Amino acid sequence: MSASTPKLPHAVSRLRTERLARSAKPFLARGGIKGERCPGCRLVPSHCICVLHPEVSTPVGMCLLMADIEPLKPSNTGWLIADVVPDTFAFGWARTEVDPALLALLADPQWQPYVVFPGEFVEPERVVHAVQPLPAGQRPLFILLDATWPEARKMFRKSPYLNHLPVLSLNPEQVSRYQLRRSKRDDHFCTSEVASLCLELAGEPHAAETLQAYLDVYTHHYLQAKHQLPPNLQGPAHELWQSLKKS
Repeated sequence: MSASTPKLPHAVSRLRTERLARSAKPFLARGGIKGERCPGCRLVPSHCICVLHPEVSTPVGMCLLMADIEPLKPSNTGWLIADVVPDTFAFGWARTEVDPALLALLADPQWQPYVVFPGEFVEPERVVHAVQPLPAGQRPLFILLDATWPEARKMFRKSPYLNHLPVLSLNPEQVSRYQLRRSKRDDHFCTSEVASLCLELAGEPHAAETLQAYLDVYTHHYLQAKHQLPPNLQGPAHELWQSLKKS
């Protein structure tokens, strides 16, 4: 599969470009194949999935607060969310400063923001387990802390501008299928999986299934490239992806 011309850069792509411009030296991802990567999907050109870029219409918004080097990692799945959900916003997180555009987004009356975080670490009065019906013209905005678990806990504690917002605590029954990074707990999900669960709660099952299937395709291509094997375009990940495109 050859690389195609990428679409206009989305929020995570732009954040990655800004972060690279501030780097004193090139970022080298651990593991995988070093060298050329497609700017549209971050995979090696022989395994590019830009031609599979999904087109999904959903009123739901996603706001990614990204730890410092997350936009640089090829394994980061926030990129996939921005591919699927048109209204995806991405901001780099810093303890001592806040992007004014982030504060403006949180104050925009068209959005009802939810911070997505485990309820066991939050005051009970802030925790919700469902997306409440919203007034006409208002849409849910899910704030995802895109980081390792220790980083995400720090980000949650040290972001006072989030303290007035409800916290959506997910209770997923499935086990994470994410294979690109390891976690010691089965109830830890990658950012893309969390976004898929949020879409489901918001009454957007097709968008949720599309995002999950897109993650599976990306994971397959990433791992095949890592092991210097061709992608299986007739395998389970691609079969599910094609079935969703026809539905």
